[in-house]
Amino acid sequence: MAEYKQYITQIQENGNVMISEDVVAVIVAHALAEVEGLGSLGTKPGIGIQDFATKKQWSKSLKVQIAEDNSLTISCSLMIQYGYSVVDVAAAVQQSITTSLESMTGVKVSDVHVNVCGVVR
Repeated sequence: MAEYKQYITQIQENGNVMISEDVVAVIVAHALAEVEGLGSLGTKPGIGIQDFATKKQWSKSLKVQIAEDNSLTISCSLMIQYGYSVVDVAAAVQQSITTSLESMTGVKVSDVHVNVCGVVR
């Protein structure tokens, strides 16, 4: 299995740019806020996306892995709002995360794993 690191390193003309996995997590949280039908992050109802300001808050529901080739693998656990299609919301989550990360960081997202833990009203 590949070793994972905590920073994405991009070599630029005048030096290096390092993007922390914390920054990636914040981008993911903002991408999730735009998905219609998403109830909350985590395995318990009531954990809002705005609560993910620190790693302590998001570490149980969101996992960011940065591979040696700087590709990203994102795993998230979430709750779906009642009345929405689980498959449609999960697909929208994957698309939103992939689009946001690739456009803001310029890094390829290899996988987005969505674990639907339940339904909330």
